Amino acid sequence: MKFLFRNKSFSFELLRAAGYANYAGADLGEVLATVRSIPNGNEGAWLRSWSATADRVAGIADASVRRGHAVSAREAYLRASNYYRVAEFFRRRDPENDSTASHLSRRSAETFFAGASLLEAPFETVEIPYEGTTLPGHLFLVDGSGKPRPTVIYSSGFDSTLEEAYFVVGDAALRRGYNVLAFDGPGQGAALRSQGLVFRPDWETVLTPVIDFALTRPEVDPGSVTLFGYSLGGYLVARAAAFDHRPAALILDDGVFDFHGAFANAIPSFLRSWIYSGQDRRADYLLKTMMALDGSARWGFNNGVWSFGSASVSEFVRQTREYTLDGVIGSITTPALVLDADKDEFLLGQPQRVHAALRSPSQLVTLSDSEGAGEHCHVGSMARLHQVIFDWLDETVKPRSTDNRIHAANLSD
Repeated sequence: MKFLFRNKSFSFELLRAAGYANYAGADLGEVLATVRSIPNGNEGAWLRSWSATADRVAGIADASVRRGHAVSAREAYLRASNYYRVAEFFRRRDPENDSTASHLSRRSAETFFAGASLLEAPFETVEIPYEGTTLPGHLFLVDGSGKPRPTVIYSSGFDSTLEEAYFVVGDAALRRGYNVLAFDGPGQGAALRSQGLVFRPDWETVLTPVIDFALTRPEVDPGSVTLFGYSLGGYLVARAAAFDHRPAALILDDGVFDFHGAFANAIPSFLRSWIYSGQDRRADYLLKTMMALDGSARWGFNNGVWSFGSASVSEFVRQTREYTLDGVIGSITTPALVLDADKDEFLLGQPQRVHAALRSPSQLVTLSDSEGAGEHCHVGSMARLHQVIFDWLDETVKPRSTDNRIHAANLSD
């Protein structure tokens, strides 16, 4: 689904950004006004235009706060947070020394906190104990009653951030009576930028402490915890569920059996053989040529080297081979909803592999391009995605609850 740009990455990221309008994360008019001055594929113009919009909208929020307009301030801060994230997205050439990227990332977090602090439902920032340090998290509660409720634990993916969690699942969950605990794990968001923690394939070592933390909270029903994995998170939470059987349900958006396939499929076989045999200097020369010609490849490999802590592009590609469910998926006992996008340009066919290999009760749902939901993670069609996810969750995790049901009697009233 091309959205205003011929460039695949620009089109996808624009659709992703605009799709959060359902949950106060964007305003379509602001989005269209922002991109009309961006030439196709021009990353410098993308940065300037999105940064300007983010600054302007943050200024609106600040003014609303000063004048006592809490709802207007909240909505503007949330939009600004998303726009700052979008502005920073393509800055991956040297992210550790990129002051512009650091500033935009920080502003995304600051404006999100300002907006979330004005939510009608309780919101907390939390620190989750992890291997001698902590992981940053956000806890969104349905209300302040302290009543134990079903809770979604959200793991983001290869490039998503803690702040984005609210738009991906947080607001939709709260509307339906689910708490949400979101966090940045190694390789993600603030855990990567501020602590230098890089991705690891054994995500059970990450998620088990997160579940432990969640179960210390009286608001979390220990028998109704759901793991939600977004993009690469679809692999991460499935891997964790193979070792930790406490969760009641598993949402894979989308299913990822072998993350290596997303990169291997884009690399010629002769070049893969150089990479696998350790001929990094030779392989990197051609990989960097690919990156110079293809913005998607440039972003993906640069982000991978950074977030995986790789010494070279070739090493990063080799490291992705460890991110497979082969040999462990049979140990998953948790009921799973496996989502599939029929036009996924990154992981096409992987959800089917996951569904076929699962021994636990699982349902595969393919959302299609014909209904506007065929892109990776169903960006741009969040209402349809959440309808599928939470209808399934209501029937799987809360089978005795009528909180979110419409009774037949009501339909005839």
